[in-house]
Amino acid sequence: MIAAVVVDIEGTTSPTGSVREDLYGYTRQRLPQWLRDNRGGAADPVLAGAREQSGRPDADAAEVAEILRGWLDSDVKAAPLKTAQGLICAEGFRTGALHGEFFPDAPPALRDWHAAGIALYVYSSGSVRNQQDWFAFARDGDLASLISGWFDLANAGAKREASSYEKIAGMIGVPAGQILFLSDHPDELDAAAAAGWRVLGVTRPGEPNSPRAPHHWVGSFAEVDPGQR
Repeated sequence: MIAAVVVDIEGTTSPTGSVREDLYGYTRQRLPQWLRDNRGGAADPVLAGAREQSGRPDADAAEVAEILRGWLDSDVKAAPLKTAQGLICAEGFRTGALHGEFFPDAPPALRDWHAAGIALYVYSSGSVRNQQDWFAFARDGDLASLISGWFDLANAGAKREASSYEKIAGMIGVPAGQILFLSDHPDELDAAAAAGWRVLGVTRPGEPNSPRAPHHWVGSFAEVDPGQR
């Protein structure tokens, strides 16, 4: 019996293009000014983390901005970048410049599973702040109220490591065998399965990741029935 469903965002609930074009573009444009405006506050841990991770301890704010932009362009899953992105995009969501975009089948499925008593969680490389805003400011209405918890690189760890999924299971208090993970990325499915989770691949037209054995794959959330797994 499945007690909890954990979903990825990019390529799973939402088009990868909408995340990268909207959130990444918004972040890229505003990074240098945000780092300057928030020195002595929210920018300090981002600056410190970027310097440490890049091996450039003496980089100034302008150089850190270029480091972060380079990571953004290369889709590097770096915690300092994800933290900055979450804080920068928060303003965009609240002014209406940004909205969470979802595949049409995702919102009704999430609502049905929630109504059936299944606990829903999100695990994405994007910061918890970005995840919450993406769901709260979904174009077709709030989805954040359906979610029981949020996990990212900072509070759970890397998505391709089994230990991250073991940590999440412990934090939500559900046995591994009663958790279903939905993702478009085979490596993430491998890691979750190694931690004892149930896994299901989601493959959609135009998305960058391709199905890979031994996992079962579906093309829509409408094909998923957690009550029968």
